[in-house]
Amino acid sequence: MPALTLREVLALDPVRATEPELLAGEAALDRPVRWVHSSEVYEGANFLDGGELLLTNGFGLTDTAAEIRRRYVRELAARGASGLAVEIGRSLPTMPPEVTDEARRLGLPLLALHRVVPFVRITEAANRAIVARGLSGRSVVRPWGDDHTAALLADLADRAALNQPEVEARSALAGFHPGPGARLIGVSVHGAREVSSVDRAVRLLGGASVLRAAFPGDVLALLALPGAVAGDPVRAVQEAFRTAADPGLTVAVGHVVEASSGWLRWSDTLRAARTTLELALTVPAAEPAAPEGPLVTSARALALERELTRGGVDANRDRLARLVQHALGPLLAWEAAHPSDLVRTLEVHLRHGCSPTRTAALLHIGRQSLYQRLERIESLLGLEIDDPDLLGELLAAVCAHRVVRGMGAAQVRGLRTVA
Repeated sequence: MPALTLREVLALDPVRATEPELLAGEAALDRPVRWVHSSEVYEGANFLDGGELLLTNGFGLTDTAAEIRRRYVRELAARGASGLAVEIGRSLPTMPPEVTDEARRLGLPLLALHRVVPFVRITEAANRAIVARGLSGRSVVRPWGDDHTAALLADLADRAALNQPEVEARSALAGFHPGPGARLIGVSVHGAREVSSVDRAVRLLGGASVLRAAFPGDVLALLALPGAVAGDPVRAVQEAFRTAADPGLTVAVGHVVEASSGWLRWSDTLRAARTTLELALTVPAAEPAAPEGPLVTSARALALERELTRGGVDANRDRLARLVQHALGPLLAWEAAHPSDLVRTLEVHLRHGCSPTRTAALLHIGRQSLYQRLERIESLLGLEIDDPDLLGELLAAVCAHRVVRGMGAAQVRGLRTVA
């Protein structure tokens, strides 16, 4: 299906309400319109890439020399603008003749808008129509077909070539309207074939809105939580999914971004959720999951794993193996000859602030047994576990050991690895 034309834009109700008069460029009404912008004339041409219809209230055309007005029209034409629409009646009583003359000479469509209609109404209606036409007319066959929500989520997660007005228009087309101050969190769910678990979690969160779609094997969602809601948004989303998600599902929650921070940040939280999901499926958990219910994790819970595998798990295999051998070599040699659980004990202990009470409870052993394990670890490594200078290296090493073990298991199971 061809792109939306200028003639079709003129037929939209908000544009017709302006009582537009075509003063030049009659032969170019069927040229495609890629986007609709509004701007003051002095800066309008600077941000055009070609194919845009530019709206202006004409304020910048008042009290300027005729040659400046002509040069402005020439700049728009040189940039490949689809047309220029000027509001007549408030800032500008009539269209300057040199603007009309230059537009006719260059074949640039020039519109005089005789009634005042907020430009936001025009741009919203036109850009929604442009997005809808573009989505329905895509020549590339994608597995989600005409599902506009799925297409938008996939483009955000893949960081496709987008711009903020396009993302806003496509979000509105999908019924996603994050309110002022809203906080967005990406979520990726593995093992679900439909979106019901996401919908149940959203209901539990109360007041949240969501973009969600099912893909082959996974569900991807972007949640918008009202800014007025107190508390930790990531924890709230995790708790909602622990209650709402079916047993056996794996749920990964991204980090929090402000809705007003731009589409690249929207993309960041979706990509963090998807990367975290890949790790959750590939790397053994640091601690055992609940025996029943879904596995729910977050980007911050796997922050170290994500950092260690930045650029891909396979690409970091040799580096991680060296890190593990350097820091844990004697411990691994002992475990190879004596069945034990010392590496896991060390990691749980480090992750919980070296608290014997917490570590013993999580490992389901007595404190005396824990002290014996810790003494063995310190003896084998020749160091004190609670030495502040060593905590970072040891925690990175035990985490890397778990990642390396997971890589081998993932190859056997045919699981994906992080891209």
